[in-house]
Amino acid sequence: MALDPSAVGAVGEPVDVTWDSKDCLLYAVGVGATTAELAFTTENTAGVDQAVLPTFPVVLGWGQGSPMRAVGEYDPALLVHGQQAITVHRPLPVEGSATLTTRITDMFDKEKAAVVVTQTDLVAPDGPLASLRSSVFIRGAGGWGGERGPSGPQNVPPARDPDHVVSYTTSPDQALVYRLSGDRNPLHSDPAFAARGGFDAPILHGLCSYGFTGRALLHTVCGSDPSRFAHIEARFASPVIPGDTLDIRVWEIDGATALFTTSVGDRLVIDQGLLRHS
Repeated sequence: MALDPSAVGAVGEPVDVTWDSKDCLLYAVGVGATTAELAFTTENTAGVDQAVLPTFPVVLGWGQGSPMRAVGEYDPALLVHGQQAITVHRPLPVEGSATLTTRITDMFDKEKAAVVVTQTDLVAPDGPLASLRSSVFIRGAGGWGGERGPSGPQNVPPARDPDHVVSYTTSPDQALVYRLSGDRNPLHSDPAFAARGGFDAPILHGLCSYGFTGRALLHTVCGSDPSRFAHIEARFASPVIPGDTLDIRVWEIDGATALFTTSVGDRLVIDQGLLRHS
């Protein structure tokens, strides 16, 4: 069944969110942070102030205030995350409160599938914290004759060796930890639900792999300083299975830009990656 393109412009209900030190720590270990990153994984290490990973905003208010009901009916087992961007206006505090508002900005017709793009703004009482742009790819939901949307290569790395290569091995239980930060989609935990989506086993959350990638960028390009991390965007190219090793390759382009990819072996799992930083 094709979706309803008149949903573009729909705005979800504003959602008030709060978070504290424990939420930040849980997210950090959910995306693989270790004892080598005590600023992000502990709150009481002598001489170390707790900090928040720049990709943390993706889990705040997860699933709340979504306007997706306006697009029409679809099988959630056939929905996968397509792209994700985060613009960090300032480092998030270890505890705080904010209001998030999400709107549908675009819908694209891929004939046999649909792409729905949303924008979420996270605003604290003293001003904006972060803006997030997300797209989802829904198989079997196209065919209304709409625009196909942008396509083609983006953020293509230069034809040279990367400046940095970081490898992180995910745990076989990684998805079970990450889901505790809010995304309880059974695609990542229930074998029967995953089979409905055509997968042999539950897959890792795309945003979990994204968080692993963000850690590599933070440490290699931004000197582990969240205040230098301004914007990240990327496309999810193929699924990751918990237990896979992620190889993050980073090309520094200039003093404010880096490009990146994430692979499992020879297979790209995240591409079209761009980091803006100071």
